[in-house]
Amino acid sequence: MNATNSPLSPNGPQLSELVAGTMTWGEWGANYSTAEQADLIGHCLELGITTFDHADIYGDYSTEEGFGRALDQHGTGVRAQLQLVTKCGIQLETSRRPDTYVKHYNSSHAHIMASAERSLTNLRTDYLDLLLLHRPDPLMEVDEIARAFTELRNAGKVRHFGVSNFTPGQFALLADGVELVTNQVECHPMHPDPLFDGTYDQCQRRGIRPMVWSPLGGSDYFKGDGTAVLRLRAKVQEIAGAYGVEEDVVLLAWCRRHPTGPLPVLGTTKKERLNRSVRALDLQLERQHWFEILEAGRGYEVA
Repeated sequence: MNATNSPLSPNGPQLSELVAGTMTWGEWGANYSTAEQADLIGHCLELGITTFDHADIYGDYSTEEGFGRALDQHGTGVRAQLQLVTKCGIQLETSRRPDTYVKHYNSSHAHIMASAERSLTNLRTDYLDLLLLHRPDPLMEVDEIARAFTELRNAGKVRHFGVSNFTPGQFALLADGVELVTNQVECHPMHPDPLFDGTYDQCQRRGIRPMVWSPLGGSDYFKGDGTAVLRLRAKVQEIAGAYGVEEDVVLLAWCRRHPTGPLPVLGTTKKERLNRSVRALDLQLERQHWFEILEAGRGYEVA
């Protein structure tokens, strides 16, 4: 089964059920050439993975630009076939941002506007399908953010808006001033917090689907050697064997099993793992298997 597109919220964009995360495509990982990135874009599209997740800071502020060059290799017609998601708000100390002398967050009107314009230029596109605030800014002013979002939408430069890593309270505060279509959060068996801290409850109540970064638990799952990781891997391998699939397929199916229908953001740059990931769309974990994995990840049974 190939990934298909479906609404992120009642008024939200149509995104693919699996999302290609680009964080490690460039300097922060594989460091792929323009040709290699163009090839990977094409492979994703062949699988039906049409949504690509970015952030301005990825690759030390270089990955968006590299992806934009690769996207150009496909010609102008391809833009209508895919969805571009990016994030703004984190400010890194780097030679590419000489005015930043301490890592901080910036959700000001001026910063959001300038960051969106840079992302449009870097990605070589006239519009963004979805712009997220990357982290909650303790100094955020809702009216400023709402004004920036409204101006970008009215100008046709950004079609939808959301947040990433927001608590339910922070989400509700901002949602009072602007329509938000998702909250992108970390969730996997070793970090199931959104299942219990109200994040997913809020999404379900509002009819929005969360996006999930690190749905496999990152490198800790495959490279970690602690008791918790080994316990989880043993259980996932056991269940994977019962279904006749690989571990990562089971973990993605575990992520997707929640009633909110989370969209996993895939961190891999490998074609073979992308190919396997699509198999998770056909795998419906039995309820007790889902709870076995939860128990293994947390180290204790539910109360």
